[in-house]
Amino acid sequence: MNAEQLRQIFINFFVEYKHVEISGRSVIPENDPTVLFTTAGMHPLVPYLRGEIHPAGKRLVNIQKCIRTGDIESVGDAYHLTFFEMMGNWSLGDYFKQEMIAMSYEFLTSPQYLGIDPALIHVTVFAGDKDVPRDEESARYWMQAGIPEERIYFLGREDNWWGPAGQTGPCGPDSEMFLDTKSVACSENCRPGCSCGKYVEIWNDVFMQYDKQIDNSYLPLVQKNIDTGMGLERTLYLLTGKKNVYETELFTPILRRLEEISGKQYTGNDADVQTRAFRVIADHIKAATMIMADDKGVRPSNVGQGYILRRLIRRAIRYAKKIDIEKPFLVDLADIVLEMYRDRYPEMMSRKNFVHQELQAEEEQFMRTLQQGEREFIKMLPGLLKNPQREMSGRLAFKLYDTYGFPIELTEELAKEHELTVNRSEFEQAFEKHQNTSKAGSDKIFKGGLADDSITSTRYHTATHLLNEALRRILGDGVQQAGSNITPERLRFDFNWPEKMTAEQIAAVELLVNQQIQQELPISWSIMSLEEAKDAGAQAVFEGRYDEKVKVYQIGDFSLEVCGGPHVENTKDLGTFQIVKEQSSSRGVRRIKAILS
Repeated sequence: MNAEQLRQIFINFFVEYKHVEISGRSVIPENDPTVLFTTAGMHPLVPYLRGEIHPAGKRLVNIQKCIRTGDIESVGDAYHLTFFEMMGNWSLGDYFKQEMIAMSYEFLTSPQYLGIDPALIHVTVFAGDKDVPRDEESARYWMQAGIPEERIYFLGREDNWWGPAGQTGPCGPDSEMFLDTKSVACSENCRPGCSCGKYVEIWNDVFMQYDKQIDNSYLPLVQKNIDTGMGLERTLYLLTGKKNVYETELFTPILRRLEEISGKQYTGNDADVQTRAFRVIADHIKAATMIMADDKGVRPSNVGQGYILRRLIRRAIRYAKKIDIEKPFLVDLADIVLEMYRDRYPEMMSRKNFVHQELQAEEEQFMRTLQQGEREFIKMLPGLLKNPQREMSGRLAFKLYDTYGFPIELTEELAKEHELTVNRSEFEQAFEKHQNTSKAGSDKIFKGGLADDSITSTRYHTATHLLNEALRRILGDGVQQAGSNITPERLRFDFNWPEKMTAEQIAAVELLVNQQIQQELPISWSIMSLEEAKDAGAQAVFEGRYDEKVKVYQIGDFSLEVCGGPHVENTKDLGTFQIVKEQSSSRGVRRIKAILS
């Protein structure tokens, strides 16, 4: 079985059970992101998990491109990846635990589908705590499906609970399926959830039945939902008898080219430093290419998504030096990634020139930064080694960043090589004073979004529609949304525009939005095909992301836009709109921050 066959067999199984395939092509959250990147298939579906009507119905399935950076330090082992494809299905208030567990068992074990030996399957379910009871129901359904009681394990919240994506919202217990790899157990207590590698998770069924409140209490969700996730890369290596994801067709072309470029051999030995370098480079260039080839086209920068992208590119360059690559190489590898995915995601090829330009510019800039930053670190080293605590102060680490552009993560890696630590908290204090976003700070800044659908967030989300249309009317039809983020305190809206807005333009946009609020315009929605929406003049902010049926929101006669919601019912609920800042986000992209009062 190859990757495309696995994708199709998953989709086809759920289509047979009356699921509708929806799009999962973008790694950039379409609207009001709860995270910097799409980290799971459910993130674009949060409004529908809360009860909004999905235009495709109550049973959905897709292959979602995902980016996760929380485990970036683990990349290089058998299965942790920054970019991966998540195969998933959803029930939005339709079937629940019994039906999902039966389908899971069938898909895993039936010779018509994955054909896994049932004797190798172990499952975990939620053990319960003071807030939510033990999930005896799921355990009973697994036994009915065919899993004996001795292969069902009750684990705590850290293992068998999902969500919410934000501080509040949909969440619930989950049940994870593991395969016994037949390797030797690390101890007599080894079981699913152990990190030794004997048991590897292959699928996760989330039973989304609770709504977490701001006071940390749990209320029953307005509808019970199913949200599952099966990682394509991990499943492929388990099914094909490989030792890890890097032995599959999804990585071997990149590794072979790296061998040619470096003159080194990829051994596949997990304990080999050189092997780790090959894997990190392959993972990071794939993730970086996916981010830049997305229809939004994120560029490397010092904030937000651009910061994560820059970090991935720069880590790849740093690891390339470990295998003696000193010349530019990223464009070469990016082309292999684009070629590997051209049949599955053909729209990526239209971004090829953009990917080339950004990688070349970043590579040239960082090679200079790296050389200078490492020279400065070596100058500091004798003094650091004399420190009895063997700790580098955050002040010195920040100097490397602020003066030379040297990332804190690379400073920490250099320090580790010399058995030193870095005072990270001290660094972050200095960092915050300069109003930048580090990886550690991202969670604080990029909070909220659709996962927090409080009335305040809903008001801000609605206001982005008015702002989007107002910008088009004041600046011209060439304005296109390039991203947005909502918190309970403000909205942030990015749009393509080549120059700084004038004070007169900002005032005109602000006035136009407030006029629509004062007119108390009703807000309504309807479901139609994307072509019908375009014919009606609706703004489809990110072309290529939508499914056959879409939801179109209309604000009076002012705005018509494809969107998932949620929205207020009338503009009178928005209050007064005020633009508090207009600034550059990246090359060719401006950013507006605004508040409602």
